[in-house]
Amino acid sequence: MDFHYTVLTTKTIDESIESIEKNLKDNKFGVLWQLNLTETLQKKGVNSYQKPYRILEVCNPVEAARVLAHNPLVGYFLPCKIAVYEEEGQTKIGLPKPTAMIGLLNDDELVVIAKEIEEILIDVLEKSK
Repeated sequence: MDFHYTVLTTKTIDESIESIEKNLKDNKFGVLWQLNLTETLQKKGVNSYQKPYRILEVCNPVEAARVLAHNPLVGYFLPCKIAVYEEEGQTKIGLPKPTAMIGLLNDDELVVIAKEIEEILIDVLEKSK
């Protein structure tokens, strides 16, 4: 099983992020913050990585509270991340699968919840490409 789900799109990074934000909102998720990794590296004096790379931290507060109430260790995996980056002239949108992450806790109830969230986020990626 792959730990990630990644799609290709013909959209630019900015267009992809705009689409992701809309589709997340439609599913009661939101972007907590966005990291422009390339820009941050350059500000730190690292100019060897020039490809556009953004990381979105996304969350559904109701679901976050639900899983944290069940097991506070889930906070180690929150919020969910969506990466939007350019590779070989193509924009890619991807995320680590919540089921792969939560599977590390060996809790069947959490795996069921993670699967629900994963299906929503994969749908968001598919609609955003």
